[in-house]
Amino acid sequence: MDSSLPRTPSFNLAGKRALVAGASSGIGVGCAVALCEAGAAVTLVARSKDTLEELQKQMISEGWDATARPLDVTDVNATKQMIENELPFDILVNSAGMARHSASLDTTTEDFDAVSELNIKAGYFLNQAVAKKLIEAGKPGSLMTISSQMAVVGGIDRAVYCATKHAAEGYTKSQSIEWGIHQIRVNTICPTFVRTALSQSTFANPERKKWIESKIKLGRVAEIEDIMGAVVFLASDASAMITGTSLLIDGGWTAD
Repeated sequence: MDSSLPRTPSFNLAGKRALVAGASSGIGVGCAVALCEAGAAVTLVARSKDTLEELQKQMISEGWDATARPLDVTDVNATKQMIENELPFDILVNSAGMARHSASLDTTTEDFDAVSELNIKAGYFLNQAVAKKLIEAGKPGSLMTISSQMAVVGGIDRAVYCATKHAAEGYTKSQSIEWGIHQIRVNTICPTFVRTALSQSTFANPERKKWIESKIKLGRVAEIEDIMGAVVFLASDASAMITGTSLLIDGGWTAD
């Protein structure tokens, strides 16, 4: 009789290379820090050169392996070229995203195109570029998109944002089916409202804050730290059988 006990797969990311897009602020910073803490070498990508380089300095001062690569991921060709010139990334976290909220009757084509360009097109081809490099090298990988609870529900004044996040769920599922044979996992993380510099104006509105807290069953908004453990989990061997799905970090928003 085999008396050996199972052992929990490792959460350690030592020896892994990670790419974090949208790394210069908010959730992106949290994702980059979480991966570094778990031992990964992290490449930081964002448009803001100064902010990105300051973040790199802070992370290096902690003894972590961090490299800044100023880049606008909506420039698909430049993004593909950067990834092609690098060694394969074992881990991708795409935290680059935007929102322009308005009532559906007031949506402009300019807003629709801008949000779609980043949330759908840039994310799609970012996944593609990282996956191609992994497949060429015969390596497994974990690709994550920071999506939103709005990928599974609707929201007032958020039709365009919801549309793009629903779309990201669609390409995530399809890519996971195609790339599974290569042991490349593709998932999304779907947070509720997270307290960041970008969300301050929302929480400053008493009516909107009350509405948000009424929807979150845990009775509080999310903090950046609430996302960090999920990123390490999906990046690591502990989630080796998870692909083509979304991890909701919504405090119960979508439970009813």
